[in-house]
Formats: sequence, structure tokens, C-alpha cells
Amino acid sequence: MTHVRAIALYLPQFHPIPENDTWWGKGFTEWTNTAKAKPLFRGHYQPHIPADLGFYDLRVSETRVQQADLARRFGIEGFCYYHYWFGGKRILNRPLDEVVTSSSPDFPFCACWANESWTGVWHGAPKHTLLEQTYPGLADHRAHFETLLPAFRDRRYIRVNGKPLFLIYRPLEIPDTAATLRLWREMAAEAGLDGLHIVACTYREVLIPPELGYDASMVSAPVKDRPWPKDWRRPLARLRRSLEYRLGIPHVFDFSELIARSTPQPRPGVSYPCVIHAWDNTPRSGKNGVVYKNSDPKHFHTMLSAAVESVSHQAPDQRIVFLKSWNEWAEGNHLEPDLKYGTQYLEVVGDVISARGRISEPG
Repeated sequence: MTHVRAIALYLPQFHPIPENDTWWGKGFTEWTNTAKAKPLFRGHYQPHIPADLGFYDLRVSETRVQQADLARRFGIEGFCYYHYWFGGKRILNRPLDEVVTSSSPDFPFCACWANESWTGVWHGAPKHTLLEQTYPGLADHRAHFETLLPAFRDRRYIRVNGKPLFLIYRPLEIPDTAATLRLWREMAAEAGLDGLHIVACTYREVLIPPELGYDASMVSAPVKDRPWPKDWRRPLARLRRSLEYRLGIPHVFDFSELIARSTPQPRPGVSYPCVIHAWDNTPRSGKNGVVYKNSDPKHFHTMLSAAVESVSHQAPDQRIVFLKSWNEWAEGNHLEPDLKYGTQYLEVVGDVISARGRISEPG
């Protein structure tokens, strides 16, 4: 079996920060939303309660070591930390900073710039901007690169053909993208690095123009977020959705739809699939949330196997599959064990990526 590099996306919002204290209340973390979640329809699996690692705090170094040990045990190569930079302002940076400065855990990592504005969308206030994503110019891009340089130089930092791997969540939003990426590559060379391997995060239906200068694409299946079904003009459909809304029922789809939209398609250039193994963001947004019901480890096995096959033709260093996510508990897509499935999703990764043996069928 072809060796594939499995990298799990990692959310750092599991420790209090002053901004969240101000916006949402003292001590707010992602656990706040996760723990208060309730089932909103018959058969709705909520809340998700963590098992092996408990309700952890990412300020605790032992927690980060335990996460790395668990991921390594099931064949995950490293974590891709979401990184936030708002025109010179950083936020939720403590976990990654401490990983770099402490040299612990001894586990590979990289970063994804989550370059989008923060709003109150998950709390019913989509027009309320908390932090605006801005692009002040080249001086800001220089400062941004300098902030990331200690991580890029770290021996644990994940590389592709010797170049640090860096993802950009909204690749089309950066003004003068080609000039910005060119600047960063020049700065990387000046810093003694072999360059950068910069990846555009995108969706199956969206192609990134090659002239922007990205080295590859990370391709996800888009999660539906429509407030109304396709047949919303029909009176019965409108009535049904209106009743669901009044009763507090979120937008529910079958996971088979996400599987169909996740089937890898031939694309120009280097492409890395991103596998979403489950989705339910009602802990954040309640009746305005989206649920893909009937997800389970068996479906994940099918999706991950297809993703692995789709990169088998690429150069060895570019046989990368991203996993969404390691710990997105309030989106319902966490590989970390919960009380319902335990390590079954991780066992799928171990089976497909590392050929560690067959997973037990979910009961």
C-alpha cells in the first residue's frame, strides 16, 4: 500500500482568552458550546462528551503531549494548527507558540492561516463583526512572515520536498496574491529556508487560478448551509421549513450526500483531499445549524480510502490527505474519542493510512 501522509486540522480554541471573555462571557472556550448542546430532533446525537482526553485546557502542556501520542498511535503524521493574523493582531496563538518555544511535544506540525473575519454568525448575530480580516499591505505581510519564521525553522515543522508547508484558508481573498506569495518565498530564501510550499484551501467545485502562485490545493466537500431546500418555492416545502424553524429543528441532510460530494475528481496540478468524517454545528448555532445525520466510522473508511487512492499517483512527499478535524467538537467533526464511538474513527485512520489492522464494526 502506498504510504500517505495524514495531517489533521487542529483548532486552538480550547483555552480562555480576553477577547472571548468579553464577547461570550468569562472562561468561554469551545467546550462551552460543546457541553451545552442538546438533541434537537429524534435520533440527534448531542451532546458529544469527550472520553480519553476529557474536557482539556490547551494551556496545559501534558494535554498537548497526550494529543500527540494519541494521534501518532493511529498513524497521523502531524497537526495543522489554525493560525489567526488580523493586520498585526494575533489571537488564540498560545498553544502553537508554546509548542514552538518548548520543543514539546516531539510531534510534527504546520499552520493554516484562517484569514476570515470573525462574526457572531454562530450566535445569531451574523452582521456583528468581532474581528475584521484586513490586508494593510506588504509591510504587514512582512511582519506576518517574521512572526511565523520561528515555526518554519523548527525541525518538527512539516515540509514538502524540504519546504515548510503553509495553508491559506481563503486563498482568493488576499489582494495582490501573487506578489504576496512571491514576497514570502523571497523572505524564506533570505532566512535560509528552501522556500515555502503554499497550499490554497478550496472546494471541489472551485479551481484556483495558477497565476496566483499557489503550489497545491487542499480540496474539501462544501458543507451545505442553505436556509431553504432546493424546492423552497413550493408551498409545502416552505411550510415544512417554517415549522422546522419554529420547532427549533436545524437543517438536516443525510451523510450520503456529503460522501457523494467528497468523491475525489481529477484536477490540474497538485491536489490534497480533505476528508470530513462528520458534521453537526448545532452546538454553535442551534436551530440555524447544519447536521449531516447517519455518519459513522464505516462511511469514514470508505471516504478515507478513496482519498488515499486519489493521491497515490503524486510524488511521495505530495501524497497528503488532510483530516477535518482533530478537535472541532462544536462542529461534530472530532477524531478525538468521545463516549459514543471511542477511538473507532482513529482506528479507521490507523487501518487505512498505516495498515494497522481492520477496525471493529460500530455497534
